[in-house]
Amino acid sequence: MVSQTATKLHYDIVGSFLRPDKLKQAREDFTLGKIDHSQLTAVEDETIRDLVAKEIDAGLKIVTDGEFRRSYWHLDTFWGFAGIKHTQPEHGYFFHDEETRADSAQVVGKISFDPEHHDLKAFKFLRDLVADEDDVTARQSIPAPAQFYAELVRGDENVAALKKVYDNQDDLIADIGQAYHDLIIALYDEGCRDVKIDDCTWGMVVDHDFWQNMTNGDFDLNELQDIYLQLNNAALTDLPADLRISTHVCRGNYHSTWASKGGYAPVASHLLAGENVDAFYLEFDDDRSGDFAPLAEVPAGKQVVLGLVTSKRPELEAKQTLIDRIKEATEFVPLENLSLSTQCGFASTEEGNKLTEQQEWDKIRLVVETAQEVWGA
Repeated sequence: MVSQTATKLHYDIVGSFLRPDKLKQAREDFTLGKIDHSQLTAVEDETIRDLVAKEIDAGLKIVTDGEFRRSYWHLDTFWGFAGIKHTQPEHGYFFHDEETRADSAQVVGKISFDPEHHDLKAFKFLRDLVADEDDVTARQSIPAPAQFYAELVRGDENVAALKKVYDNQDDLIADIGQAYHDLIIALYDEGCRDVKIDDCTWGMVVDHDFWQNMTNGDFDLNELQDIYLQLNNAALTDLPADLRISTHVCRGNYHSTWASKGGYAPVASHLLAGENVDAFYLEFDDDRSGDFAPLAEVPAGKQVVLGLVTSKRPELEAKQTLIDRIKEATEFVPLENLSLSTQCGFASTEEGNKLTEQQEWDKIRLVVETAQEVWGA
């Protein structure tokens, strides 16, 4: 595998792909008891093999399994830790236009890494698929520790359950950090050299209206950011030098709608200046995302992947518009440290966004062609 593929290329993906009809049907059949888990896994394996072949054919040098084994981009990972159970609260997440399915993760015991974690098993299958592809890197995406924490304090029931196990927040942060660190090291030991941490928490912090509704204004923005940064960095200490760690900061991506709005300025001094990652994957696909000025906080030498091509709508962006916006971003980050991608994945949950598979691949092709025109590679 090539450990630093993403730093040599200037086009990338966020990672999730639209679920094929065959996989959707298999999941439904499994839920209804028409097929068993081994039969579902066989369909997952088949569709992932097909997806990876398409990724490589599209010219991608970093590939994922499309998150085809997950229902959610984040909850499935949380459910894989010891001390956590799958719950179904009264409500799902409230997005701009609709409410999601109602699922959550709740503490039932001390949190720790489970060596049988399904993300580890999923990576090993992907790793083996590209074992003979010398110029292709298998990436594993996981939700951020801060996102885990945010889920554990979402709603009164989760908070009450948490307090039964953890009466000290420092202990909670330490256990989350250790569980994540152990997961990352386990991935590394299986050959993973590229881990991307997906994180909506910062994207929510920037939206004052979101937090006004969540807390009636009773929160301290800096204190919240301190907690999130401490959580994430706790997992990212003492990692191997050849392991590339990046983070994707999202504002919500469900069925082509969004959860929050606002530019990165309110969190730049914490997230961009202080998080111990090699690269930031940031959304800049519409006016809701703000401008590039916060990129001035990115430390010299770190990579910024500009999410300029939306995954929420099927219409293709004009290539010249993308080129102009990349040039605009060079006011804050050198061109050699910039890359281009879609703003988010195409299916953060199994529902997927409102576009076709052909339109999905058209978007990726646009990213690749534009990057080749701008950077010549």
